[in-house]
Amino acid sequence: MSPAELNIIQVFLPAVFAFAAGLTFAPAWLDILIKNKMWKKKPKNLAVSGEVATVFQKLHGEKESAAPRMGGVVIWASTITVALLMWTLSQILPNQELLGNLDFISRSETWIPLFTLLFGGTIGLIDDLLEVRGSSVIGVEGLSLKKRLLLVSAMAAGCGWWFYEKLEISTIAIPFANSVDIGPFIILFFILVMIGTYSGGIIDGIDGLSGGVFTSIFGAYGLIAFLQDQFSIAALCFVISGSIMAFLWFNLPPAKYYMTETGTMSLTLTLAVIAFLTDKVLLLVIIAMPLAITPVLNIVQLLSKKYRGKKIFQITPIHHHFEAKGFPGYQIAMKYWIVSIICALSGVVIALLG
Repeated sequence: MSPAELNIIQVFLPAVFAFAAGLTFAPAWLDILIKNKMWKKKPKNLAVSGEVATVFQKLHGEKESAAPRMGGVVIWASTITVALLMWTLSQILPNQELLGNLDFISRSETWIPLFTLLFGGTIGLIDDLLEVRGSSVIGVEGLSLKKRLLLVSAMAAGCGWWFYEKLEISTIAIPFANSVDIGPFIILFFILVMIGTYSGGIIDGIDGLSGGVFTSIFGAYGLIAFLQDQFSIAALCFVISGSIMAFLWFNLPPAKYYMTETGTMSLTLTLAVIAFLTDKVLLLVIIAMPLAITPVLNIVQLLSKKYRGKKIFQITPIHHHFEAKGFPGYQIAMKYWIVSIICALSGVVIALLG
């Protein structure tokens, strides 16, 4: 077997394991969620601006309590399980050409993204548990946005410091131009980027939508990493994509569970780290355009209501606006998938040319 063939197998075979692990784990996890009634007991009734969310209640009032939350656990649990499995195989079979070389846990490439995946998944799980149980037990409905942003900022500051001090990375690649060394300001830039990607998690709002979008994004960065010979990062990206597809199997309309905060936080924080590790962080606005544009349009909506006294969209995030206009949810999700794939491919091409 040639080195090139071996690299392809080492990158893509773990993704198959992740998909299989997710499909195996998901039904059992779904049973646990249903048995413990892990869904919202009352639908969302206030918008971010503090107004009554009348349009949202009309579109999703009943659906909010129709399926369990915390489906995103399938994604990060499957990914970490496969990472540990591949590492175990490498320890048991160190001299085996194929199975002994599937380990993608690497200090320089995947320690941080695996940590952020677990960190985001855990904090998100706590938030989801408070959403489901907190209101009736301790009177708290999830972690406040301020607390979540503080945790994300702290995580980003730690990652930025690791990049600057331990990995000695302080440059930002600019497509079709020279890289710029920003020195210790990379820590601040890391915080801004991670908060930005985290804000894109609000795309999780229609059955099947976020799963398809995230699959394309991580697939694109996996391909970029592969072309850069960063095979551990590439393997991790495709493992995450495989885990998302297993989640998506049970999230297609009508969804049996929702991704919610434990999924979106783990994926968005990890995405930011991988974008820095591949030195293609500025391409996030292209590769992850559906994520990037969603919170921007939310801000535009809020500013319009504040300074113009009227809405631009019937409701935000924008995918709910399309629902309000009469488009079926499954159609919106599939069109988002198409746009995501085109954006992902465009970003890969720019990465190669630039």
